Amino acid sequence: MKKDTEVNMMHGAGGEVMGELLVTLTAFKHNNAGGIGLESLDDGSTFDIGGKTVVLTTDSHVVKQIFFPGGDIGRVAVSGTINDLSVMGARPVALTCAMVIEEGFPIADLEKIVASMDEALGEAGASIITGDTKVVEKGSLDGIVINTAGVGVVDDDSYLIRDRALAPGDKIIVSGTLGDHGLAIVAHREGFDLGDQLKSDVAPLYTMIAGAVRSAPAGAVHAMKDPTRGGFAACINEMARKAGVKVVVDQEAVPIRESVASAGGLLGIDPLQVANEGKCVMGVAADAADAVLAALHSHPLGKNAAVIGEVVEGSGVVMRTRIGGERFIEPPMGDPVPRVC
Repeated sequence: MKKDTEVNMMHGAGGEVMGELLVTLTAFKHNNAGGIGLESLDDGSTFDIGGKTVVLTTDSHVVKQIFFPGGDIGRVAVSGTINDLSVMGARPVALTCAMVIEEGFPIADLEKIVASMDEALGEAGASIITGDTKVVEKGSLDGIVINTAGVGVVDDDSYLIRDRALAPGDKIIVSGTLGDHGLAIVAHREGFDLGDQLKSDVAPLYTMIAGAVRSAPAGAVHAMKDPTRGGFAACINEMARKAGVKVVVDQEAVPIRESVASAGGLLGIDPLQVANEGKCVMGVAADAADAVLAALHSHPLGKNAAVIGEVVEGSGVVMRTRIGGERFIEPPMGDPVPRVC
């Protein structure tokens, strides 16, 4: 395959092509501060301060449209960073916020974005404590770009969770319906108004995740990740590849809203390949799965959680279909819905 000489949109989509770009972007010799480093390509990295494990993560957000059914770029920015900390078992403490704003951007929209960010921070019990602002000439940027970085603390290292530790016998749990965010945004872009039937799931997940993880013995949640760019398909393939295992998914068990499935069919988009901004994927020891699932169901954000598959020996990700066959769930090459986070 011919190597790309320029960056294209597929390089930012979270699929296989982005993996090729990451070879260049992660070619640092200085990439680890004594814990989990950049080389791991996990949701965050770790280092030690005063005997405590600290998790650090960062995200840049280029959502188009800035406001969409169920949320806005500000809620995505805070939630995405909170969730990256949370899936590693960290308690979010503090975030940074940097904004690059196009000249002419409405101040009223900025006020709405900041208020939305503050609301999401309150839901997670975290704060934005420092930031930076740049303004660029009209036409040199599409509205606004927001970068957030987050710091969290792992209060008990036995609850530090990676994305690479799936083990044969584990149950795969998703915390709710898949495809909501990506399909809500693309439908909004295309001018479809489906009201509350189709809206983003964007939400900070810390309280839900913490409750679920603590409902089981320490270490029972073997692996966890949030299925953002590239959706569930990219997420579960990355988890399986890193662990060197095979994941078998039961199509009948996968929770997808009827409105999302309908919109996906109309637009030719697989809900498993588009971003979610308020869901997590867990690999849980079989004897702890019921407790974790019950804890998820007890939280408003986890009421549609489901066990959708299991981990076995082998490699790759396959789906048992409703008609009794099997098909591969492949990681997307690109993203059918760019600029959703």
